[in-house]
Amino acid sequence: MISIKGLSYSYFERQALEDVSLEVQAGEFLGLIGPNGSGKSTLLKCLCGILPPRRGEILLEGKPLKDYSRRGVAQRVAMVPQDSTFGLNFTSYEVVLLGRTPYLERMQLERASDHEAVQKAMERTDCWDLKERRIWEVSGGERQRVVIARALAQAPRVLLLDEPTAHLDIAHQAEVYELLGSLNRQEGLTILAVSHDLNLASEYCTRLALMEKGRIKAVGGKKDILAPGLLNEVYKQEVFVQASPVTGEPHVFLVPKRK
Repeated sequence: MISIKGLSYSYFERQALEDVSLEVQAGEFLGLIGPNGSGKSTLLKCLCGILPPRRGEILLEGKPLKDYSRRGVAQRVAMVPQDSTFGLNFTSYEVVLLGRTPYLERMQLERASDHEAVQKAMERTDCWDLKERRIWEVSGGERQRVVIARALAQAPRVLLLDEPTAHLDIAHQAEVYELLGSLNRQEGLTILAVSHDLNLASEYCTRLALMEKGRIKAVGGKKDILAPGLLNEVYKQEVFVQASPVTGEPHVFLVPKRK
């Protein structure tokens, strides 16, 4: 679905990505992990066309991303940012309707098919009951479901998410990842999600990519990536890893630095 070859990007003098190569298979749920400042968010912005890479190439379904129009990218790739801000107090329905913009000509009114796509997206994310509520008035978990519904209304083939559970309590974190897991398993949606919660990534992702200082440090199965030696090296923090007694997936535990 996505092929990244030798990708590099810099913010003025600061190198954010350097020689990144990564394959994202169609229908997989890939978790992107790594310390703060390792380039995860920058990589997502390159993948959806927000940032043009300085060097290297991104292929989307075998075609260079730069050869797609902005509308063409938006019809295939949807992005859920870490923090969604709204300048106007739209209703939740209006927010999701914005996801249909890539399919409308300039000044064109929404069609019946667009409203059908919005309702379907909101029902899939269990937020149809919020359609008349203002986006500033809903809870953080409810707002995140609305933002994901907006992305789904784009009818994307790839869904990119930058820390989708940031600032949410554990109940809402589980709710968001259950939704993403369901979309991936039942509808075959390709998902690439940045996460600082290694245990959530372990439970729901099918594969992990670990970044360090703008590079891909390792890619592979969860047991290979969530290995104490590798995590200690990258995060500079001692951890131990144990299989969950419920699911058997590897879980990471912090070793406190007590004197």
